Amino acid sequence: MLKKEKNAGKQVGDQKMEENNILHIIRGLAQAASNAYDGHDSEGNRIEVGLNREKGNYINDKRMMDGFKVRFHGNKMIVSYHGEVSLKDIHKKGPKNFEDEMESMFADILAFIKKEYKKVTGKSCKLKDMGEADSLIQRMSSIRNWVQSTKMYEIGHAGVESVEPEKKSLSENIKNFLAQTKK
Repeated sequence: MLKKEKNAGKQVGDQKMEENNILHIIRGLAQAASNAYDGHDSEGNRIEVGLNREKGNYINDKRMMDGFKVRFHGNKMIVSYHGEVSLKDIHKKGPKNFEDEMESMFADILAFIKKEYKKVTGKSCKLKDMGEADSLIQRMSSIRNWVQSTKMYEIGHAGVESVEPEKKSLSENIKNFLAQTKK
């Protein structure tokens, strides 16, 4: 099939919409994140994402439980990380070092997602950091603790603007409601 026949009936704007379709970008990012699910690829080789579970030997070492997931909200991608932490280490290193460690973890996860997105779609993806990671440390027992941390990224080239709800004052809303009930 000739290129002219293939693009027949499509305008330049239609082709740009296809390239920047947010649904295609989100599907590619979701597939890229899912490739890290169990830490191995389809041939059984270990995948290096940058998580703590990848360090050490499977048989001899205490297994570190951690992982990440992604979710989407409009043109934003939210990465959530969950893992075990030691309060003794956090107190020893200090809270600033722990925050830096979390930022480093998110940087490793983001690098993996971008690399896998390029493998899956053949295109690059622009993800813009939207602030610091929000971390919550919780106690499971006197020995075990875990951290739940989230970080938000803006998806570049998505072609979607965030829509803000219309702001009306309370008196305007009451007047509109009463006007609808009189009819």
